[in-house]
Amino acid sequence: METLNIGDTAPDFETVDQDGTKVRLSDFKDEVVVLYFYPKDNTPGCTMEAKNFRDNIDMFKDKGIKVLGVSVDSSESHKKFQDKFNLNFTLLSDKQKDIVKKYGVMGLATAKRVTYIIKDGKIVYVYPKVSPKEHAKEVYDKIVELKLIQ
Repeated sequence: METLNIGDTAPDFETVDQDGTKVRLSDFKDEVVVLYFYPKDNTPGCTMEAKNFRDNIDMFKDKGIKVLGVSVDSSESHKKFQDKFNLNFTLLSDKQKDIVKKYGVMGLATAKRVTYIIKDGKIVYVYPKVSPKEHAKEVYDKIVELKLIQ
């Protein structure tokens, strides 16, 4: 499956976060959601990207933007990753690889590094290629540019 495009409906899903709590995309239907897919917990690029979101999370939270990181790792792996790097946002487990397939980001064995900005259940922007170092600021600036927040 191809990566989803701007204007596509964001497929709903239900999974668990790093604490084992059920999460559905539809839980955030009135919010701007940054749904970022990454290959694997505790790898250099993924750690850099997660720490970048961690260090910039206040600007997202201050505007009511929800950041959700998704990989095919288990919720237990996510919890260790979160604790190790003091991550302050939600990590979603997709062990069954259902979400990565719905969003067209399944690589050979893991998720590809792709980010979607979602508002009102629609894809409003896609980053099909991500540079993890400054990605959080890049995403936030795009949300401002698209006037998705006040």
